[in-house]
Amino acid sequence: MEILRLENISLKLEGRQILKDLALSVEADTIHSILGSNAAGKSSLAYLIMGCSDYIAQSGSVYFMGKDITTLPIYERAKMGLTLAWQEPVRFEGLKVKDYIAVGMKERNNALIEEAIYRVLLEPKDYLNREVDKTLSGGERKRIELASVFAMKPKLAILDEPDSGIDILALDNIVNMIIELKKQGTTVLLITHREEVSEIADKTSLMCAGYIVKEGKPKEVGQYFKEKCIPCPTKTFSPEEKI
Repeated sequence: MEILRLENISLKLEGRQILKDLALSVEADTIHSILGSNAAGKSSLAYLIMGCSDYIAQSGSVYFMGKDITTLPIYERAKMGLTLAWQEPVRFEGLKVKDYIAVGMKERNNALIEEAIYRVLLEPKDYLNREVDKTLSGGERKRIELASVFAMKPKLAILDEPDSGIDILALDNIVNMIIELKKQGTTVLLITHREEVSEIADKTSLMCAGYIVKEGKPKEVGQYFKEKCIPCPTKTFSPEEKI
């Protein structure tokens, strides 16, 4: 069953065309990866789906669980079960980690909060009462944000580059947690520029210059990305090249 569908989406920011007649379909209870080089439009796509301010499509439609959400504000989309883990997590001065994770939960569950922290390779007793502020490294904040997504149990989680700024040991743990999100019933839209990370998905869509240029099995799309996209000096694309 389809949980998310984008039809003919175009997005322009500050006079620059970011997304171009983009179509995307995501099946429920799957991990769907969006693979692409930097500046391909991946994060802009994530912000548009979430309904972030300024990321409003000039044309096209967004459907979530069969409902047209194209004009819905971000808080309405969140209430429907849509959430976004940012590539660069924000800081919250004065807000403790345990309370930050609890914010998105339907009912506060301290055991689940501790489990979520543990699953991202952090020691709960060392982090529960710390503040989500500048004393945490970027990698720590990213892992704590992923812990909050796990505890929230959303219907669809958009993970924007969860692998960036993470060491190798933590990366394996993050990958396992993404798989656990799927097991608990959360559909995952995984955004990455690393083909080895995208391979945990059930399906991969390859982005270049605002277009979806190829879709299919993660290993096949990843191999194409490695052979054709990474060496490409221009990172440009025309619709005639679509595979």
